Amino acid sequence: MTWTRRRFLTITAAAVAAPSVALSGGDAQWSGQAMGARARMTLSGVSALEGRPVFAAIEIELDRLERIFSLYRPDSALVRLNRTGRLQAVPSDLREVLRICGALHDATGGAFDPTVQPMWEALARHGNVAEARARIGWQRVQREGTGLRLSEPGMALTLNGIAQGYVTDRIAALLRARGYRDILVDMGEVAGFGRSSEGGAWRAGIGKANGEIVRRVTLKDRALATSSPMGTVLDASGRQGHILDPRGNGGPVHYTASVSAPSAAVADGLSTALCLLPRREARQAVACFSGARIEFLG
Repeated sequence: MTWTRRRFLTITAAAVAAPSVALSGGDAQWSGQAMGARARMTLSGVSALEGRPVFAAIEIELDRLERIFSLYRPDSALVRLNRTGRLQAVPSDLREVLRICGALHDATGGAFDPTVQPMWEALARHGNVAEARARIGWQRVQREGTGLRLSEPGMALTLNGIAQGYVTDRIAALLRARGYRDILVDMGEVAGFGRSSEGGAWRAGIGKANGEIVRRVTLKDRALATSSPMGTVLDASGRQGHILDPRGNGGPVHYTASVSAPSAAVADGLSTALCLLPRREARQAVACFSGARIEFLG
């Protein structure tokens, strides 16, 4: 498997009681939408009939999570927060992601900051970037009892630098709770548990935005996330990448950053922030999270 920041989801799992086998036409397969992107899933060694209730449960979970984290669904909790500046009865999944966001913000000296969304929108829509930058500030995201408030007009959050990882964690947990122990979840972030169909650890290739493989790693009960600022560009000239520095310190200092960790959400957030951090600061940030390590930085 080659790993880049793709917009696809592939799940490969071997049932606890079933032998690990190579994928074949008889494996249970699913395709659809996940977090606004095309998604595909495969359960290895599982018949279509056996896989049907598993896929049904995954579809329900993906829809539930999209109703929390999507920036494009008008009914999502995140869109409602950005639209009104307030959210009452914050869903537990959103609270957990915001808790991780706070830890990432502190560990990276503010390089990871979900309040960067106004600047992203200004660059993408040719708006006033200076005005948008003035709305950034993680400290302005404030709790109000069980609710949440954005303290400045025009503020908005994006969780694109962590939500894919969190959803990956949730889908992996769902599969494991249903008795699958040999699992590969690939949803833009990849998590490997147990053994691959060949019997060893899962293997992944870290790729640049252009697809060039720069390193291969093995995954056993951990997740891998890779970020490339130029993987998505915001301007017609192709010069403005999608990873922005909320601190106003200039652009990215690395073209690719890849991090592995027991949590895909942590790996996702760190890989995003590390694109903006010099090597020493990057190592210090990763050291704040147990089990996390830099797999590639260049």
